[in-house]
Amino acid sequence: MNRVYTVTQVNQYVKNLFVEDLELNYISVQGEVSNCKYHTSGHIYFTLKDGFGQISCVMFAGHRRGLGFRLEEGQNVITTGNVSVYERDGKYQLYAIKIELDGQGLLFEKYEKLKRNLELEGLFDETFKKPIIKYPETVGIVTAKTGAAIQDIINISKRRNPNVQLILYPAQVQGIGAAESIVKGIKALDNMKVDTIIIGRGGGSIEDLWAFNEEIVARAIYNSKTPIISAIGHETDFTIADFVSDLRAPTPSAAAELAVNDFLRFTENLDDYKKLITRIIRQKTDLIRRQIREYEIRIDHASPEYQIKQKRQNLIDIDNKLNGLIYEKIKNNKHLVELYATKLEGLSPLTRLKKGYALVTDQNYKPVLSSKDVKIDSEINISFIDGEITARVIKHN
Repeated sequence: MNRVYTVTQVNQYVKNLFVEDLELNYISVQGEVSNCKYHTSGHIYFTLKDGFGQISCVMFAGHRRGLGFRLEEGQNVITTGNVSVYERDGKYQLYAIKIELDGQGLLFEKYEKLKRNLELEGLFDETFKKPIIKYPETVGIVTAKTGAAIQDIINISKRRNPNVQLILYPAQVQGIGAAESIVKGIKALDNMKVDTIIIGRGGGSIEDLWAFNEEIVARAIYNSKTPIISAIGHETDFTIADFVSDLRAPTPSAAAELAVNDFLRFTENLDDYKKLITRIIRQKTDLIRRQIREYEIRIDHASPEYQIKQKRQNLIDIDNKLNGLIYEKIKNNKHLVELYATKLEGLSPLTRLKKGYALVTDQNYKPVLSSKDVKIDSEINISFIDGEITARVIKHN
């Protein structure tokens, strides 16, 4: 009868086979990352796959210190470690001790590392960015002498302002020696003291654009006294040169628009400014004229001559007012006198005498108001309007 083994014994036996195989104790496996999971313990669990198969992988937390990037789905990587059996599940897996990006991934890792270092060094700091000249006379261009990039820049620049001089430094923008060629172009145009420099090229792969990710190009841009606009690749492409440059344009055409002022718009703005200044001057002049007129009036009112005229007029007004009051007073008094005269005339004895009445007085010329006031044989005086007579009282009733 055959010997019977437990599951654990079988798994241990198979594991020993892996351990004894020197090839599997230190092996590098190339593949695409999938099912990547970062565990709370710090371990990374993922699968490597190609077109025909897949293998489970794990990187323990202790080995993550050497991982210079974040492992993500779809990355092509080279994973180095040992293949062994996980006894509990009875399956084999790759225990990773080192993971590197493969192909473009290596370039991307190099790109990220240089980007971090230059950023820490301050080459991307906004405070060091130089302002782009608003109205340039000369614009230098570092790019290939043939291709769509230079044609786009020339066409846009001539349309916007044909008076701006374009100076091309025909640089190599791809392949071995491209970075050195770009650096020479930047330094040459910087020494010529152009107003603005455009560096760029058309789109391409990360390998095609790699010259603009070189450290020597980044430092040449940073050290340039002339402001630099980068226009590299397509709008979604970002190179180290874009971060160091004073201004990034999404395309070479956009770089020309940013570097060269629109002459037609400029002349239109000048006309608008002229109208605005003319209107402001006119308004200011009118305001000053009104102020001067107000000052003249104030000065005229404050002069001795004006004060004398005013006081003279005041005196005339007061004199006219007094004369009016006097005339009115005299008129009122005259009317009162007439009223009193009429009343007195009505009360005068002469008035009554004119009507046929007579005034009777005693010997002392006191009015006799009653027959009882005289005695028999006494004399009385009777006054008429035209004379007076003396009579003796002979009888009274």
